[in-house]
Amino acid sequence: MLPARDARLVQIVDAAVADAAGRSGTWLLCREGCTQCCIGVFPISQLDSARLREGLATLESTDPRRAAAVRQRASESVARLAPDFPGDSGTGIVDESSPAFEDFANDEPCPALDAATGRCDLYAARPMTCRVFGPPLRTQEGLGVCELCYHGATEDEIAACAVRPDPGQAALESSLAAEAEQMTGRTGNTIVAFALLG
Repeated sequence: MLPARDARLVQIVDAAVADAAGRSGTWLLCREGCTQCCIGVFPISQLDSARLREGLATLESTDPRRAAAVRQRASESVARLAPDFPGDSGTGIVDESSPAFEDFANDEPCPALDAATGRCDLYAARPMTCRVFGPPLRTQEGLGVCELCYHGATEDEIAACAVRPDPGQAALESSLAAEAEQMTGRTGNTIVAFALLG
């Protein structure tokens, strides 16, 4: 259920982030075991959801024990989040315009995170938000940067390390997201826990 061109999108994004990481040098402190960005929920597209489900299916075939642990963590997360979910807890579609979403589940660990190892069990299938986290990223709000990184760097030095998106990335991602929605019959964003149980 994953659009065929998703591998191309992942390649484009990963290359842009690798380039930014290379320019960041020692200011970028992201390493295996640093899990701050794995705590708290955030919206993901149906494309990200499909990628996560495919990654979980792959894990099931290579390491059923770890896959079962991911499913268990996702199930427990949904059980905790469903009563106050800002959206439709039956479908997992989140209402990002709800004032409740801003402060919703900020302390909830991602179900893909193995807390014992500090590793993402679905790293190769992670959502776009996870892929671009770390190096500075230009958004509508300005230049976003991880609060743990770039200490001592000037604003100009931080800006020089920003991810430089491929000119065709946004159009490709939008097209693939629409294709994923059509393929799955699901529209709207969700969160990782609901995606993994979908």
